[in-house]
Amino acid sequence: MKEPYLPSDLPLVSVNWVRFVSLIGQANAEIARYDGILQGINNPGILLSPLTTREAVLSSKIEGTQASLEEVLEYEAAPSVTADKYDDIQEIINCRKAMRFAVQWLNKKPITLNLIKEMHAILLDSVRGKDKHCGHFRTTQNYIAKAGDPIEKALFVPPAPAHLMDALSNFEKYFHHEEKDRLVQLAVLHAQFEIIHPFLDGNGRIGRLLIPLFLFEKSVLNSPMFYISEYLEDNRAEYYVRLRAITDDGKWDDWIEFFLKAVIAQAKTNSAKAKAILALYNAKKERITEITHSQYAIKILDAIFARPIFNSADFVKTSKIPRASALRLLAQLKNGGVIDTIKPGGPRKAEVFAFSKLLKIVG
Repeated sequence: MKEPYLPSDLPLVSVNWVRFVSLIGQANAEIARYDGILQGINNPGILLSPLTTREAVLSSKIEGTQASLEEVLEYEAAPSVTADKYDDIQEIINCRKAMRFAVQWLNKKPITLNLIKEMHAILLDSVRGKDKHCGHFRTTQNYIAKAGDPIEKALFVPPAPAHLMDALSNFEKYFHHEEKDRLVQLAVLHAQFEIIHPFLDGNGRIGRLLIPLFLFEKSVLNSPMFYISEYLEDNRAEYYVRLRAITDDGKWDDWIEFFLKAVIAQAKTNSAKAKAILALYNAKKERITEITHSQYAIKILDAIFARPIFNSADFVKTSKIPRASALRLLAQLKNGGVIDTIKPGGPRKAEVFAFSKLLKIVG
């Protein structure tokens, strides 16, 4: 049986900084370009809201959930405990809630181990894993193995409970360390968190949530909106191979190279999507004004970007437009081809609409 792994203390003393000079430059440049786009958006929280949900979808997918972005948004427009993939959808919603809680926390306090535990409690609230010491660091040994395999067949055994708090304290201290480069520091932090594996469930999702939070706290980004799970999901096999190579062979440099390449590729993708969303916003501003001639044009626009799948009650609540006016405007938007009906209404259920052009960009 594998012995529990004892992680290296941080900061690492063996990083080959010369190897990463070019990648560090490229990664920081792409992140800066993306941040410049974010700063040019007046309301990134609204415009990029669907991307936040998609990040939760993809991060959860890496852990085995199957619900799509559209299924999550459709559920929120017409909630039902009998909905297909209900359990998966709840996990994704919790992932998004944990992120929102953390952003509010960062308005007052820095990232700490206590924040990480609070995020974990939200992540596993009333879903799979809720009985696995939710909101608390583990006090028993966990391990990573193929489904159903005992610890004797483990692929990896994280630190023993007796060493857990020492490893976490070192992790927290390094989180606030002044490293030579923030992105290399983030690469090391992400891997170290997954190696420590401090919870009985939810480690991967919490570890990925910490990525945009770190960039936001360190002022690398002005908004905590860096979505990397798309790249990690597309390269899932290499993601795990590179992490395993750290604990099997001490190959930190290979992991750092993989992570910096992930940041470069994902920053380019995020920039393209943010630009496309902003262009769509500006185009629809003109179209909605043309269709409705309404004083509520911006409220309409913000509402359908914030919730691209919605029912009439959602629209009234999100837009804060008086109900009679909102219903009339929805009819105009539908007739004008801005939104489509995806679920017809009935005596006891509301019609559900979709802003399909935005969903297509988000992917």
